Amino acid sequence: MLRRNLLATFAITCAISGTGWAQDNTKPLRIVVPFPPGGATDIAGRSLQEPLQRLLGQPVVIENKAGAGGSIGMADVARASDGLTFGVATLSTHGVNPAVLTRLPYDPIKDFSGVTEIVKAPGIIVVNPKVLPVKDFADLVRYLKMNPGKVEYATPGTGTIGHMWGELFKTSTGTSMVHIPYRGAGPAINDVLGGQVPVYFDQVASSLPHVKAGKLKALAVSWPQRLDVLPDVPTYAELGYAQANDASWFGLVAPKSTPAAQVQRVQQAVAQAVQEPAVRDRLAGQGLYASGTTPAEFSAQIEREIAKMKDVAAHAKIKLD
Repeated sequence: MLRRNLLATFAITCAISGTGWAQDNTKPLRIVVPFPPGGATDIAGRSLQEPLQRLLGQPVVIENKAGAGGSIGMADVARASDGLTFGVATLSTHGVNPAVLTRLPYDPIKDFSGVTEIVKAPGIIVVNPKVLPVKDFADLVRYLKMNPGKVEYATPGTGTIGHMWGELFKTSTGTSMVHIPYRGAGPAINDVLGGQVPVYFDQVASSLPHVKAGKLKALAVSWPQRLDVLPDVPTYAELGYAQANDASWFGLVAPKSTPAAQVQRVQQAVAQAVQEPAVRDRLAGQGLYASGTTPAEFSAQIEREIAKMKDVAAHAKIKLD
């Protein structure tokens, strides 16, 4: 293991030799997580701290800078010009926010260089079976078409990923539901469990314990194939709704001024880190699945996500100040 790690570090170092940019490895690499500690975004960022320190041969500091749906932290990253600051971008910060916020303190395309996708997080639609006793996804769609505008669905708030997933579901299935926004995921899922609202759009990680306990019924997941932890739950694509089959994701971005050699250096280290069994296992335990892409692939992905979320927001008339 030690020999493999030394070889990986050597390979990453050699890959940027001759680029004309020198890194002072005594200065720490700063990774900004634009959400509070303990959440999935924080877990994705912190999973990289130890392996990046080892592979890059320099200190790595994780800094939580939460607020405004991730906008405060991302604005801080965009302003950095030291070549040492990176940010954990999400579907919220680089997809939903640009689509729904009229004023955003950063430009997700012009202000950043994509580094790499770190993980994907499958989404899920769940119902409270005591309130809405539907058998499966098709049964839910039939029920909603028979009762347009009479069923409510909960999300962590207006303009959140859950909200966008809910609107995408409605568009894909040709159904109508009433959106009930909450102040965060905790209050939302508590009311779904309590029966106040019957339907919830969530990430698998946070709903899974309640599904396993029989308190919520999972109807579909957004993932390329069925999940090992929910083998009986079909994917949206399997059900014929491929456009709603997108998972959430977390990735790394850098300020646009960051030298290309530094972006490449960090991307290669992340690619190595997420393949380590300990890192992959830790992420999988939180419902996060390690991925890894090139800077060009991740930048293109961000542009696609913004375009898609803008379409959803325009159709649902979602716009926030």
